[in-house]
Amino acid sequence: MIDVNGIQLHIAEQGEGPLVVLLHGFPESWHSWRHQFAPLAEAGFRVVAPDQRGYGGSDRPEDVSAYSILHLVGDVVGLIHALGEERAFVVGHDWGAPVAWHTALLRPDVVRGVAGLSVPPPFRGDRPPLQTMRERFEGRFYWNYFNRPGVAEAEFADTRTTLRKLLYSASGDAPDAGRPEQALVDLERGWLTDAPDPEVLPEWLTEEDLDVLTESFEPGFTGALNWYRNLDRNWELTAPWQGAVVSPPALYVYGDKDLVPAFPGTPELIEKLPDLMPNLRKPLVLPGCGHWTQQERPAEVNEALIGFLTELRD
Repeated sequence: MIDVNGIQLHIAEQGEGPLVVLLHGFPESWHSWRHQFAPLAEAGFRVVAPDQRGYGGSDRPEDVSAYSILHLVGDVVGLIHALGEERAFVVGHDWGAPVAWHTALLRPDVVRGVAGLSVPPPFRGDRPPLQTMRERFEGRFYWNYFNRPGVAEAEFADTRTTLRKLLYSASGDAPDAGRPEQALVDLERGWLTDAPDPEVLPEWLTEEDLDVLTESFEPGFTGALNWYRNLDRNWELTAPWQGAVVSPPALYVYGDKDLVPAFPGTPELIEKLPDLMPNLRKPLVLPGCGHWTQQERPAEVNEALIGFLTELRD
């Protein structure tokens, strides 16, 4: 446990050398980086993965507004400094990717290099995202579903089944993997009703992994869901950075069966990224990989990260 930004964060740590901060997404924990610790440490890096605020063993503020992107970036900057460093490499997956990208955008002086898995670099739109998706999909997009207080919490009451279904359905192993309609919710029946539930877990996910993750969500999902409830607030707060571009050296990795890169407007953004961000390496696409990038394809992700980080270190 470490005091950061007015709260306590639980961290996992391994290795010595330049600091690499690994930021998980939803619905995950530090454990989602289990395959990255040893390889990165052996490559000469100090690896730290927190449970981000609202998750696992870290604090869960009650105020919804305490989960804004500025709070989350503040946690990362505070963590780097609390660990005795002035600068670090920052890597994020899923929700952790926007936190990593925004840390590099808002505090490039602190970020030696940034990598995002699944979610591409941020380019602020012209309208609030929750409003945009609500109008486009009549409130059925999962962001809007999560924005309804208590509704998703009630549906997710069976923690282990919820996690098993969410992890499997968004993976490259699931039927219809990567189709954007997976992000739409039947508002009468809920999101999980029709989600596939595997009889046997895919190779990248063990029952022991699911045990660890289930235990981390025993206090409930509210803290994690509060991140989504700040999407429009984040849009308002980041107005000063409209048109700004992530400037530190950057790497983007995603699977071709991941539904996130298939979101409306995202394929077009990804195609333009090399022209929009001069310090971005050519995006790496992993064939057959779904949403859980570093868990489904640890060898390829580790190779890409070690190559990127070593180049910048040396």
